[in-house]
Amino acid sequence: MNKALIVWGGWDGHEPEQVAGIFAGLLRGAGFEVEVADTLEAFADREKLLGLDLIVPVWTMGQIEQRLVDNVSAAVQNGTGLAGCHGGMCDAFRNNVDWQFMTGGQWVAHPGNDGVNYTVEIRHSSSPLVDGIGDFTVCTEQYYLHVDPAVEVLATTRFPVIQGPHSFNKAADMPVIWTKRWGYGRVYYNSLGHHADIVALPQVKELMRRGLLWAAEGKQNAPALQGLAGAAGYTGMADSQ
Repeated sequence: MNKALIVWGGWDGHEPEQVAGIFAGLLRGAGFEVEVADTLEAFADREKLLGLDLIVPVWTMGQIEQRLVDNVSAAVQNGTGLAGCHGGMCDAFRNNVDWQFMTGGQWVAHPGNDGVNYTVEIRHSSSPLVDGIGDFTVCTEQYYLHVDPAVEVLATTRFPVIQGPHSFNKAADMPVIWTKRWGYGRVYYNSLGHHADIVALPQVKELMRRGLLWAAEGKQNAPALQGLAGAAGYTGMADSQ
């Protein structure tokens, strides 16, 4: 049976407990054994993380100890999937660049705040994760992120919608959904999900379901856990700066 760990907490405005509950339901419906924790100490046991198929962070802002980031990174490098949404993954720990490097991006703004009407434009490419899903409109926060150029972008949104100092630049298509690799592990991110009702939208929920399962499936395709990444792989630069 596949095993997943969901860790929720941080800023309550993103309804982390409710979002974690939606993700837990999706994974249990797919036959996963799911552990749900509300403390970052859930990342303290490296060997346990190495044995998981999937880690799902639902934690906005806050602080995290470097040892915990290193443990998650080692697990993902060895094939454990990492998947999440909105601020729960890419605005989790603003002061930890290693977390941002691993996840593929960091939130920097949401012009207009909540209640912006915008279109999510699906990029139909080589990825089956968006097959059969068309463009759709949402009314929520429109995330502006600093994004790793190595990611594979699966959906975008056009800026600007709301006028501001950023409007003096040319129009930009900001990634909304992406995938990337971290060692042998698969990473999936979706910037939608300001509140649980957005995650529960049919298109968003289906996109997240596919992303969670895709990230977890990477463990089956990774080489047997040989300790390469956990023992000798990338462990971050935070402590050396």
